[in-house]
Amino acid sequence: MTKLGVNIDHVATIRQARRTFEPDPVTAASLAILGGADIITVHLREDRRHIQDRDVRLLRETVFTKLNLEMSLAREIVDIAREIKPEKVTFVPEKRQEITTEGGLDVVSQKKILGDIVKRFRDDGILVSFFIDPEEDQISASKDVGAHYIELHTGNYAHANDDISKGKMIEKLQRGLNTAQKLGLQVNAGHGLTYQNVGLFVESLKVEELHIGHSIVSRAVFVGIQKAVSEMKELIFRHDLTRKP
Repeated sequence: MTKLGVNIDHVATIRQARRTFEPDPVTAASLAILGGADIITVHLREDRRHIQDRDVRLLRETVFTKLNLEMSLAREIVDIAREIKPEKVTFVPEKRQEITTEGGLDVVSQKKILGDIVKRFRDDGILVSFFIDPEEDQISASKDVGAHYIELHTGNYAHANDDISKGKMIEKLQRGLNTAQKLGLQVNAGHGLTYQNVGLFVESLKVEELHIGHSIVSRAVFVGIQKAVSEMKELIFRHDLTRKP
């Protein structure tokens, strides 16, 4: 069955709006796990706009499922990740001015630096994933530099306005999935997935993990994070069962 990774960044976003101590993303992680989260995902950005160093260290001590740390290639962030040793790191593109991550990482143009960094994480026993667009050259490059996983960027699917456009995006993602599996890569997916669009995605593609954040945190404002996670988990489970063989 497809596993659910819950990104709790935006719990910290609310906290940082007032530079106070609440809401606490570490507490949110615990409740998300009680709601059924298989993985807790956080993005330690260079500008520390939401998740802080202390959060990551506390999460490492308290998350008893799996911790996935999204990160840039910045040396400082790499050093922190190697120190705390999450189960998995996911390299993502990062721009200071962006509201959220825009598009996938360009692995092709950064193969040398990525190869060097990936080797360090592999030597540390940490799984490595790249958040990329479903393009054959990016997928092949990910395999070349030693990634264990790729996470397919689902933003274009999530933002499609009609069934035809959604169908085309699903087909493109499926081609990317097929390419990755032929190369022996494990495949996750995420970005922009919601309670409204996750069903079709799960029915159409079989990936290892879905990483969902903003939609779950938004729902949690009204029903609480444990219930919000439980509802998403139930949606994924139900549509997993209806997937065509």
